[in-house]
Amino acid sequence: MSESGEYIWDSPPPSAVAETFEPMVRQRVRIRFRKEGELRLIGHRDLARSMERWFRRAGLRLGMSQGFHPKPRMSFPAALAVGIEGWDEVMELELAQSYTAEEIERRLALHSLPGLVLSIVQVLPPAAKKAQVRSFSYQIPVPGPRRADVADCAGRLMAAASWPMQRVGKNTFVDLREALEELTLQGGLLKMRLSSREGGAGPRDVLAALELADLELQGSYLTRTQVELQ
Repeated sequence: MSESGEYIWDSPPPSAVAETFEPMVRQRVRIRFRKEGELRLIGHRDLARSMERWFRRAGLRLGMSQGFHPKPRMSFPAALAVGIEGWDEVMELELAQSYTAEEIERRLALHSLPGLVLSIVQVLPPAAKKAQVRSFSYQIPVPGPRRADVADCAGRLMAAASWPMQRVGKNTFVDLREALEELTLQGGLLKMRLSSREGGAGPRDVLAALELADLELQGSYLTRTQVELQ
């Protein structure tokens, strides 16, 4: 300090020193996974929190949103309803460090969660668009004594030009036939494919139309076998 009270720096003050930063990395990754077993009973928010912890335990640097309450940049183009098993679920996330798909898969495999199975890890090119769903496929087993009636009703449904019905648990109506792309009974499994249009029918609407809404109460459960992207 000089006699005048000013600080005299032996080297340039901090404001004059050029700070060095790591280059900003925003690596986008798409993951396909299975949500099965007892894990099908947790809700979407709990699933997202579980996956966030999974990534952190694996030592992956998550990209975060800005603001007072930053959150991981994670998205699920198609949330799975409680009670439904998923064999081909999709999520996208942003990482703050570059990794190969093999490295991400290896790290996650070391910290796997019961009921959460990694299928495919894909590092997306910078210009890749966000995932948009085209259709969903589901299946559920049908008891033997009910298969003949279900096959008959399914045939009439697919042959109809329209099939208006009130949505399960809602006060809105939907044309089930408009959303339904495929509906078959094969080997005791009812299989369906539904378009992803907003406000369209869901798999439980189909079960209600076929008078199968009680299957889940009896211990059977729906499985989403495929999420098809555009």
